[in-house]
Amino acid sequence: MSKTLTMAPLISLLTITLLTTPAISSVDSFVYGGCSQIKYTPGSPYESNVNSLLTSLVNSATFNVYNNFTIKSPTSQDTLYGLFQCRGDLSNGDCASCVACAVSQLGTLCLDSSGGALQLDGCFVKYDNTTFLGVEDKTEVLKKCGPLIAYDSDELNRRDGVLDYLGTSEGSYKPFRVGGSGDVSAMAQCVQDLSASECQDCLSEVVGRLKTYCGAAASGDLYLAKCYVRFSKAGAHSYGGNAVDYHDHDDDDDDDDEVQKTLAILVGLIAAVALLILLLTFLRKAWGHGECKLLVYLSLHIYSSLYCDPCTW
Repeated sequence: MSKTLTMAPLISLLTITLLTTPAISSVDSFVYGGCSQIKYTPGSPYESNVNSLLTSLVNSATFNVYNNFTIKSPTSQDTLYGLFQCRGDLSNGDCASCVACAVSQLGTLCLDSSGGALQLDGCFVKYDNTTFLGVEDKTEVLKKCGPLIAYDSDELNRRDGVLDYLGTSEGSYKPFRVGGSGDVSAMAQCVQDLSASECQDCLSEVVGRLKTYCGAAASGDLYLAKCYVRFSKAGAHSYGGNAVDYHDHDDDDDDDDEVQKTLAILVGLIAAVALLILLLTFLRKAWGHGECKLLVYLSLHIYSSLYCDPCTW
């Protein structure tokens, strides 16, 4: 399986980390991550803003598949921007779990970094002190093609037809798209800070590149800075039990009950984490910066450990 990682201008100052994902992935499986090489000073207002922003992302993911936040400061360099984007087919519970895991991993991967971005199988989280919200960016971040297989002409046409469908506008804003034909399945996702036309432009670009890059491959993933497309032929690659369901479905009553129970647990855990971080902010001077930062990280890590299907690295 070939994998190519390209440094993106969106994260031109980021150090990119790519880990091999398993054939059977979960919502929390690591795809890629990057951190700014610029570090902030521990105990500074910027650190407080980072903690506040990441907490807001985790809280919001309980009720939304996308949101963005701006933490303003008197000085422009301390103003912070951030967002999360969950895959469009995730339940509220899975979205919240994924974002919590992403935030926990960012705390380890990007310790003291002024900016960071992390893509898991089910969600994307990013923060930086340079605004990127609403900015279209088609820079290539990750390309992965499966092994070459013997498609006949009809199969290849079906595969290309599925990809073309994902890259074609139907006159409505659809940041999450799925499609399939025969044994070929595919999905696409835009970050929802893009407009409908920008999302369409981004996905069209991905589809064109993916068909060129992966040719007759059994599967292919291509991530640009603000959108991605993935496809696979049956038996070649699986997105996992909690990953992509390519068919519309209605939740059963039992599923609704489970979701409500899950959300109740999530709300309680998130509230506890939020209160702990607020308390630590007041205790910063008395406890010292190092101890405070450690407890903030541990609180997010504990939340992740309690609820997440352990974050897959």
